[in-house]
Amino acid sequence: MRLGTWFASGMSDPSRYSDEIVVSWPELHRDARYLSQQLHRLGTWSGIIAITRGGLVPAALVARELEIRLIDTVCVSSYAAGTGGGAAQQQSGVQVLKGVTGDGAGFLLIDDLVDTGRTAQVVRRMLPKAHFATLYAKPAGRPFVDTCVKEFKQNKWIFFPWDIDYQFVKPIKDGGHARGE
Repeated sequence: MRLGTWFASGMSDPSRYSDEIVVSWPELHRDARYLSQQLHRLGTWSGIIAITRGGLVPAALVARELEIRLIDTVCVSSYAAGTGGGAAQQQSGVQVLKGVTGDGAGFLLIDDLVDTGRTAQVVRRMLPKAHFATLYAKPAGRPFVDTCVKEFKQNKWIFFPWDIDYQFVKPIKDGGHARGE
């Protein structure tokens, strides 16, 4: 899906993003292995807490690399994205659908991306002693995470491999068009 199609579908505010990045499965896997290497150097972990939904795949990859079997989730969404059930609570524009007990001591908190930092701030308050690690970070959210692999500009929209559909593209010689035309 091209950026213009994404915005036309009503998925986001086009004024916030002027560029896009597509993360492939091999790139995501490579970055998750690199993140795992960084986290391994920091010590031994009691378990992982994945932030749903984006943190599920990175958490699974990190769990494999670090041989961690105890995995839990903090389930959150933007309250504008939908309404929650009875256990949901709203904090700072983020709806917590499911939390975890404790303060996070000894645990890795994993997400795919920290963008504005809204979700990160809420989860940080819930689990202040967890080590917060993301694959990717943008400047507004970077102060809220302890470890990340890559940083992107705030105006970049990041397409993750689970968000896109790879399709055949006609060669230009056969009537295909260059990207953005």
